[in-house]
Amino acid sequence: MDNMTIAELHSDFAEGRQSPREFYRDLMRRIRGEASRNIWIHILDDEELEEYLGPLDDASPTGLPLYGIPFALKDNIDLAGIPTTAGCPEYAYTPGESAFVVQQLIQAGAVPVGKTNLDQFATGLVGTRSPFGACPNAFDDRFIAGGSSSGSAVATALNLVSFSLGTDTAGSGRIPAAFNNIVGVKPTRGLLSNRGVVPACKTLDCVCIFAATAPDAHTVLNVVNTFDDADPYARPDQPPRLGPGCIPPEEFRFGVPADEQLEFFGDDNAAELFRDAVARLEAMGGTRVRIDFSPFLEAAGLLYQGPWIAERFTAIREFIEEQPDALFPVTREIIERGRRPLATDAFAAEYRLQELRRKTETTWGNVDLVVTPTAGTIHTIDAVNKDPIALNNQLGHYTNFMNLLDLTAVAVPAGFNDHGLPFGCTLFGPAFHDENLLAIADRFHRQGGLPLTTTGQPLPEQPPVATTNAHAVPIAVCGAHMEGLPLNHQLQERGARLVNRTYTAPEYRLYALPGGPPERPGLARVKDRGEHIGVEVWDVPTQHVGSFLANIPSPLGLGKVRLADGQFVTGFICETADLERARDITEFGDWRSFLNAKRA
Repeated sequence: MDNMTIAELHSDFAEGRQSPREFYRDLMRRIRGEASRNIWIHILDDEELEEYLGPLDDASPTGLPLYGIPFALKDNIDLAGIPTTAGCPEYAYTPGESAFVVQQLIQAGAVPVGKTNLDQFATGLVGTRSPFGACPNAFDDRFIAGGSSSGSAVATALNLVSFSLGTDTAGSGRIPAAFNNIVGVKPTRGLLSNRGVVPACKTLDCVCIFAATAPDAHTVLNVVNTFDDADPYARPDQPPRLGPGCIPPEEFRFGVPADEQLEFFGDDNAAELFRDAVARLEAMGGTRVRIDFSPFLEAAGLLYQGPWIAERFTAIREFIEEQPDALFPVTREIIERGRRPLATDAFAAEYRLQELRRKTETTWGNVDLVVTPTAGTIHTIDAVNKDPIALNNQLGHYTNFMNLLDLTAVAVPAGFNDHGLPFGCTLFGPAFHDENLLAIADRFHRQGGLPLTTTGQPLPEQPPVATTNAHAVPIAVCGAHMEGLPLNHQLQERGARLVNRTYTAPEYRLYALPGGPPERPGLARVKDRGEHIGVEVWDVPTQHVGSFLANIPSPLGLGKVRLADGQFVTGFICETADLERARDITEFGDWRSFLNAKRA
């Protein structure tokens, strides 16, 4: 099939154009026909598949968001009854239950079809460090697929599954997405449970999502974004501490590293593609802001050059000490470095990381997100085999800092180089802006004119990613809090964003209240003689609404205001009993026009 998107398949099943059993007969034949590409470590046989197909016979497609949708999972993520190898046969164990995120997917109707190849113990960004063989790029088998989640990305790019799961500690959910023309979501650390996942660095690991499109990734994220209180590193979704409560997908400020801080490792073609991507974001309504990228880059260097490598050693300490020869040679070389750091090294590195975090946090006062290349260049498998560590390090240039600095990211296709290989960009921002970034990545992807995965077909028509705006409260202001007026700083200081200039429904009158400074109006809903009154709607981060409300003096308060489109939003209202000494200024239409008339 050319189109394996979730919406397309779900529609096929719901409308009876094909049954899941018919579909999986053909699909499993295709999957087994790709065995030579080293995508899979374990493909489910008919008996194993029946455990997931059987329950669909009596289920309704309309009741399950992922009814019959095929997915793959990286073989460091548990699937009940199927061996987990983490890319090392001697390490294998058979779990009694699936990983928490896998359980959520299966309950939503999704069908696992196999466990995918990876850089052993998720250590690498290349996809070649596996005793199961190197997994080549979906577009040209001379080139790397990227890793460590290589098999998951290639399975998605080749339309063998609708989506797949990987893991991302240093870039493993973004590099393979960029190299295979798919979307890769590295969620906020802890947003998705890691229970049932072989750890690489337990404090940093993230389960990631690969999909053909951003709407598909968003559908999966909505299913697996479930707090797991049995995972000690899990965090419930919450309002962002940094940046705005939400990022409007049509109007945003995006940071770009200074030219001298961008690195393409001699790949002029990639540099040109990145310039085109920046121009596309500007054409979408984004405002480009030059940022200092140096603290991000220094933080990236800490991941493998600092003591965090000891976490990788700790994760498999007993195994590596008992069976060191079972490890892929370069993997063993890297992980065994974790024996050396001292506790003093760990504290020194943590102190420096905290300094760098504080420096990077200032970025989010000036921009809503940052865009970088996902990788500065791509390498052949032969080149990586000849120089495995140095070339792998190049690939982590724009990715290694992400989890150390508690950021969320989406890797999105951005073009093809002169050799016909995909190039991708990453949009990243502070923790818990996952959905906002996906919405912008969706618009960016659609406007790129790129083909869907490896099909050569255009991107399908899909509803755009719709943000729930769960982290901000829209508040309508009609007076001194409007942009440029004396109390607007109370909104700006709380990270609020102006999202709309509009009017109320014709049910209100506007009054100039006595007192001040500053001068203030009162908006009152009336039974008759109401008019449209101009207002501004600001998104206020939910955690700051209380402190904002505390600054509002009587007779004003927050209530529900009906806008001209019929929508109710929180807004300033005035107690009508206090309007006896107020001047009716409804004829001016809005507070700013009244002020201008007074000055004239």
